[in-house]
Amino acid sequence: MRHTLAAALLATSMFCMPTPAMAQAMSPEEAASLRAELAALKAQVQTLEARLDAATGQPAPPPASAPAPVPAPTPPSVTAKPATEIAWKGAPEIKTADGWSFKPRGRMQIDVTSIDAPAGVTGTHGGVGTEMRRLFLGVDGKIPGGFGYRVEADLANSAVELTDVYLTYGTGPVTITAGQHKPFWSLDEQTSDLFTTMMERAAFTQAFGFERRVGLSGQYRGKTLLVQGGVFGDNANDLLADSDNAVSVDGRVVWMPKFGDAQLHLGGSGHWRNINDGPAVRYAPRPFIHTTNSRIVDTGTFTASSERGLGLEAAAMVGPFHVSGEGFWQTARRPGFADPTFFGGYAEIGYVLTGGDARTYRDGNFDRLAPSRPVNAGGPGAIELNARYDYLDLNDAGIVGGRQRAIDVSVVWAPIAYVRFIANYGHLMFDDAAIGTVTGDRNYSADAFGFRTQIDF
Repeated sequence: MRHTLAAALLATSMFCMPTPAMAQAMSPEEAASLRAELAALKAQVQTLEARLDAATGQPAPPPASAPAPVPAPTPPSVTAKPATEIAWKGAPEIKTADGWSFKPRGRMQIDVTSIDAPAGVTGTHGGVGTEMRRLFLGVDGKIPGGFGYRVEADLANSAVELTDVYLTYGTGPVTITAGQHKPFWSLDEQTSDLFTTMMERAAFTQAFGFERRVGLSGQYRGKTLLVQGGVFGDNANDLLADSDNAVSVDGRVVWMPKFGDAQLHLGGSGHWRNINDGPAVRYAPRPFIHTTNSRIVDTGTFTASSERGLGLEAAAMVGPFHVSGEGFWQTARRPGFADPTFFGGYAEIGYVLTGGDARTYRDGNFDRLAPSRPVNAGGPGAIELNARYDYLDLNDAGIVGGRQRAIDVSVVWAPIAYVRFIANYGHLMFDDAAIGTVTGDRNYSADAFGFRTQIDF
């Protein structure tokens, strides 16, 4: 309303103003008087507007101000995490911001070996042998919600064999695993074949049938304590037969403290297996190399309803130096007969010659030997020397499977982290061997050699 009144007053004043002709006829004194009247009229209008505002309760209009400046757009942060990341860990690993990951994985091991045994022992399986020892291809990764997976197969043989095929769940120190994976036996067995010091593991791990099996397991991993346990059936490649319905319970506990630069490892494992519809066992390792099928120590197949095992393991790592040793007792339950207990074990010492390098350790197992000065950076790679005494006794309770002792040495060269070469020599001594010489002698010795070329990603 006040705006309408002001407009009316101003319009009335316009009618009262002189025309241009009249303004030109005014004297200076008359023009000055007119300007004074207009100023007084303007002051009266402002006073009237203020009174009207007070009467109606409306606030006076704020003084005009310059318009606020429009803020410039904020440039995107250069540190914002992209939706997808690709890293290189021997092969491309793809990760997304919401928790997915995918990585191809694989390994190739080509062995050239030889065994020199008395005539009649190895037959046509002696001499020089060449083998594609392993050819693994697979994938692994993570799924949002704490899940993980791995699917892998060995293509080295005429038939494809599943190796690790499992799903995991864990958001903290506890992890649950379902599928085909290793039960929890032995430091030497749990250490990946990519990182072992010898081309083949200790004789007792072969003799007592350590292999991947389908099962459900759980693991607690703390800073210095590792607890593992699970229930397992048989290997996935053997489960098609109706008689393969054995079940086992397996567990392992490891104390792994670190004192300064020294890593200590002390552990034990337990194994119990009900054989069910296939009540028979056989314990028979190969003689240090894998290219021969001859089993120089061999219990043969005998009736057993179950088996139980107990293992002890110890290791220490200080800088480039490491020592390790294990013992494992395997007892077969034979209804109506004495129960035989067989024993195997080893003691090992190793030293990394190249300065700044060492055998690594992670989560209760030995890990990768990665050179600090790889050949692609002008260095020599990593070179390691190892020596092992290996022992296996398959004689007990009327079963004569023989005894095998071996003195093994190896040289490992890793030019880069994902490539390695291993040269092995083993001197084997047999007592009560299952295979005699052409003269019938069952106490003799043999020499085995091996060379491996390996790559993994």
